[in-house]
Amino acid sequence: MESHQARHIVDALAGEAVLLPESQAPPTGPIGVVVVDAITDAEVAFVRAAAAEGEQRLLVVVPAGDALDVTGAWRLLSAGAGDVIAWDRSEDPASDAVERLRRWQQVDELMNSAAVSETLVGHSPVWRRVVRQIVEVAHFTRLSLLITGESGTGKELVARLVHALDPRPDKGDLVVLDCTTVVPSLSGSEFFGHERGAFTGAVAQRVGAFGEADGGTLFLDEVGELSLQLQAELLRVIQEGTYKRVGGNTWHRTRFRLICATNRDLVEEELRGAFRRDFYHRIAAWRCHLPSLGERTPDILPLAEHFAAQQDAEGGFDPAVSALLTERPYPGNVRDLRTLVERIAQRHVGRGPITVGDVPDDERPADQPGEAWRTGRAFEAAVLQALAGGASLREIGDVARDTAVRLAIAQEDGNLRRASRVLAVSDRALQLRRAARLQPQIGG
Repeated sequence: MESHQARHIVDALAGEAVLLPESQAPPTGPIGVVVVDAITDAEVAFVRAAAAEGEQRLLVVVPAGDALDVTGAWRLLSAGAGDVIAWDRSEDPASDAVERLRRWQQVDELMNSAAVSETLVGHSPVWRRVVRQIVEVAHFTRLSLLITGESGTGKELVARLVHALDPRPDKGDLVVLDCTTVVPSLSGSEFFGHERGAFTGAVAQRVGAFGEADGGTLFLDEVGELSLQLQAELLRVIQEGTYKRVGGNTWHRTRFRLICATNRDLVEEELRGAFRRDFYHRIAAWRCHLPSLGERTPDILPLAEHFAAQQDAEGGFDPAVSALLTERPYPGNVRDLRTLVERIAQRHVGRGPITVGDVPDDERPADQPGEAWRTGRAFEAAVLQALAGGASLREIGDVARDTAVRLAIAQEDGNLRRASRVLAVSDRALQLRRAARLQPQIGG
């Protein structure tokens, strides 16, 4: 329902737009404004529908701040609002609203640029929300960034993109250091550098990662592998920007943007004493979690086409190959998919679509009827859902067995003998299991 206050807000925003140069007009398209007089279940539901799982970025405006309580603001944000503002809590609310919308437009323009869309491929809502966050933090802040996620989800790609989007005019290089390769006895030299003669074999001066990253970006991959002692040693440099080389007495200054990545749960590591709390909060001014490929299945085919094109195979995929790619599990996530597509594409000849004959033998579906379920996404998703709900291995097994018995009996129209053959068990075993399953119902 449109109130007088809501009409006033719309007119004010329109007036602000008229005063802006044409090139700075408020954005349209996947960005919009919703005005609500009160935060009720109906308004929350409307915002949820309008947000379309993040495809539409909405600024929700509440005319009177008294209607915007703490819980209401969070409800709207959880429903999909990009931000929530109270109109009467600002001296120039129209300008404030337009500035927010303009920032969102700039982020969307970057997301649609080749630099981003050809690096972080995918259009699923969950992926676009993550990419939008990455782009905004990379381009409009100088915050240190902690990237988490399973192996193969693209953490290093994100780090390289953050560095590329960093607008510093005199930006230095991106320095990458894999913490799993750091030898404890040489860690000081790796990070701080060393002076000539600092130790046996130090025949020349070395700058070290902190020196090399001065003016640029330092990416610490698998930061969760660092020892507690080394975390303490690195903390001062990250906090103060000063360090000494091994074997030297001179303090050196360094300024860099820090990006860290890990496949570990550092909060859990901190709770069990394996990761320093002060170090964690220094490296994680902003945290970004990359979803597994199983959480963004609509992106599998676009990613596969992208990887195939990199191998000069741009004819697409036959339906059977597309089905194989989308149904196969990917324990190694995007890296796993890329390896598979590269293997397939390198066998392909001609300009037509990739066909089933291009798929390596060990990646083809099993010939035996009924084998496809073993690696099927539906079965895997059901098990993951059960685990997330706290089910034990025994409980999952019991439910699977009971479900199989019920379906086999139904499939054979209640004939236990035929059902037992389908299940590869004896008639007696099936009768006992069925009786056990029905016993609580009879006893009740």
